[in-house]
Amino acid sequence: MTHNRNLPDRMNLPFVGLVSFAGQPAQEDWSKLEGVDVAILGIPIDTALSYRVGTRFGPRAIREASMFHSFGPEGVFDFEDETTYLGASEVRIADVGDSDVIYADTQRSLSNATQAVRTLRSAGTLPYILGGDHSITMATVAAYAAEPPIHIIHIDAHFDFIDERNGVSWGHGSPMRRSSEMAHVSGITTLAPHNMASVSRADYEAAKAYGTNVVPLRRLRAQGAAASLAHLPDGQRVYVSIDIDAFDPSIVPGTATISHGGLSYYEGKDILREIASRFEVVGADFVEVSPPYDPSGITSLLAARLTLDFIGAIYRQRRVRNQAK
Repeated sequence: MTHNRNLPDRMNLPFVGLVSFAGQPAQEDWSKLEGVDVAILGIPIDTALSYRVGTRFGPRAIREASMFHSFGPEGVFDFEDETTYLGASEVRIADVGDSDVIYADTQRSLSNATQAVRTLRSAGTLPYILGGDHSITMATVAAYAAEPPIHIIHIDAHFDFIDERNGVSWGHGSPMRRSSEMAHVSGITTLAPHNMASVSRADYEAAKAYGTNVVPLRRLRAQGAAASLAHLPDGQRVYVSIDIDAFDPSIVPGTATISHGGLSYYEGKDILREIASRFEVVGADFVEVSPPYDPSGITSLLAARLTLDFIGAIYRQRRVRNQAK
């Protein structure tokens, strides 16, 4: 049988063709990223988890789910805003594959992740990283050491400010603690922590002593995203780290450390839109999606949908700001 891949009426369905993030071009040769704005990078590590494993399958599951939202050069029309996002003239996205993971060697894998993000930054892209457990953030943030300072906006049910546990100082509960020790990190804002056991008293006091700006979930709900981020100046360079467990398990059951009462989809979308509208986003990660605990796949679907929402908002706002100059 002969396959003609140039047929104009070729089916564009989520179960047709090779899998890449939202059906965007795959480019594993990182020397050929000229013109690419956003590089989707998987870091499939879960050897730093303290509880249920499975997030190593997160990047692949998010990519698979994102095929439901695949789009062409015309972009995606949002009828609520009466606006088209993600058009080819606004942003070019490439799926650049995964960083190298060394089985059972978390620290070497994290070192590889740092180098991967550094390479993608050198190519002029905005790395958007799919995890993997949350330990990857301490590695990806480290890749920005040679750049101007960044502020981390951390959306999570937990503080992730553990210094060490059982002699391990680089587990998935420590990324904000390790990031706080980096000279190029100017500060951390943690949004939406909630429930008992989200942090120990000692780690909470250490986070506050460092200067972490904490907005617990119920306060965030009461005052909204704009007020919760009002302490940061417009134009602030930010790295955004999103843990899927910040969302309510009724819509994201596929994660290791479930925390009831979390964010809804629209609450998350509003936070990310506020970030995109006010700050210079230089990188982002979406972590802790664990497909084995969600046969329905709705967790991966939410991660994929919010990723596209966020990228669309970032580049639409950049276009608006550039037109205003």
